[in-house]
Amino acid sequence: MPLRMHSPKISLNISELPWLWATIWLFGLVFTLEILTPPDYVIGYLYILPILFAKPQLNRRATLQITIVAVVLTLLNIWIPGYEQIHPAMVADRLITSFALAVTGVLSDRNRHIQQTLAQQQAKLQIQSKLASLREDFASTLAHDLKTPILGAIETLKAFDREQFGQIQPTQKNVLNTIVRSQQNSLQLVETLLDVYRNDIEGLQLNLTPIDLAKLAESTTTDLLDLAASRRVHLSLNYGDSDFRTFLWVNGDAFQLQRVFTNLLTNAINHSPRGAKVEIILGTQGSQQVVKIIDIGAGIQPDEMPHLFDRFYQGESERQASGSGLGLYLSRQIIEAHNGTIWAENRVPQGAVFGFRLSAINHIVSG
Repeated sequence: MPLRMHSPKISLNISELPWLWATIWLFGLVFTLEILTPPDYVIGYLYILPILFAKPQLNRRATLQITIVAVVLTLLNIWIPGYEQIHPAMVADRLITSFALAVTGVLSDRNRHIQQTLAQQQAKLQIQSKLASLREDFASTLAHDLKTPILGAIETLKAFDREQFGQIQPTQKNVLNTIVRSQQNSLQLVETLLDVYRNDIEGLQLNLTPIDLAKLAESTTTDLLDLAASRRVHLSLNYGDSDFRTFLWVNGDAFQLQRVFTNLLTNAINHSPRGAKVEIILGTQGSQQVVKIIDIGAGIQPDEMPHLFDRFYQGESERQASGSGLGLYLSRQIIEAHNGTIWAENRVPQGAVFGFRLSAINHIVSG
């Protein structure tokens, strides 16, 4: 009875046909060598070549089916050409070879699966990166476009306040001032958003000069007295262990560092209970100038601590109930651009401490 071999049906795409024929040619070559070689020599190991060759080009099912064909052909060599007696060593060699081919096929398939997964993840990351870039471009463009009408509204309201369009009543004047302050806050938010995106893309450009942090702290405290008074918060400025005003010289950008003072002080004022005190403590520790802003508010939740200075972060605690999530992030950008450190911690028994450190410099005060 003639021997009939039922090979499994291999499914593949039209584009994979050339690779299939190349694989079949390799199989035929190895099978021919198997038949022409004495049975003491196992040539079936060479089926690993067409299996590895087919793996990157053919689909998963076709690769597994090719592995089965290789195993079947290796075992078939026990009987074909059949001119010698079958002995246990021959069978053992063919079984070991078949096992090696099966392991190669399985590992090859697993490697293909890992590579496909990695490729898919990489494609997803690229898409997410493009979407994030588009979102940031959109937000930056929107913020830039919003700046012009807000400036126009502020100037118009100021013209009304100067009575350029007719006389206004004192009560109307108070309303106009309130609207102007609201528009100015909106403008500040838009400018902060633009600065954040610009700094992320281009980096923060600093105009470095010798700066006295004590002077900046005093100036910012004066600017925020109205906000503190509206919330009935008392601002206290002290110089650590010194009873007298001291100088805290650093090499920095005065405009940017004042923004840090403003952001941290505003954050402390807004999260302090009425009648509370916010302390600004200035001092020198070794080769660094240290600024601490202390409040007695609700404090910071432990799970929020690592994210306080992240962009747009707003926690769920009472302390982070309001705000854009940009002020602390911008402050971090500015301090890190100065090669400094910014941090936050809870105060015992109540409240929070926000602070930063910058390298001190020696500066001679003239006059």
